[in-house]
Amino acid sequence: MFTTIFWILAIWFVVSIIWMWAKRDDQQLQKTLGWVNVVAIIAGFWTFYAATRVGNIETWFNVLNYVNIVVAATQLYLGYRNGHSVKHA
Repeated sequence: MFTTIFWILAIWFVVSIIWMWAKRDDQQLQKTLGWVNVVAIIAGFWTFYAATRVGNIETWFNVLNYVNIVVAATQLYLGYRNGHSVKHA
């Protein structure tokens, strides 16, 4: 379970980063990505502390969890920022 969840979270992390940078102006997508990452953070830390550690990936799993916190915060900021920019035709 430990390595399976790690790889699921790692793949989601890469997909999330790509979508975050490709659609920076889509606030609804940023909110969705941010909240999905909050769930991923909870699942990641729960797995890290509750599951039996195997495969010598403990350090990378922990790094992934903490970096995902930064990514989720960035996505939530991009999603909830107040867009006062005016686009002129």
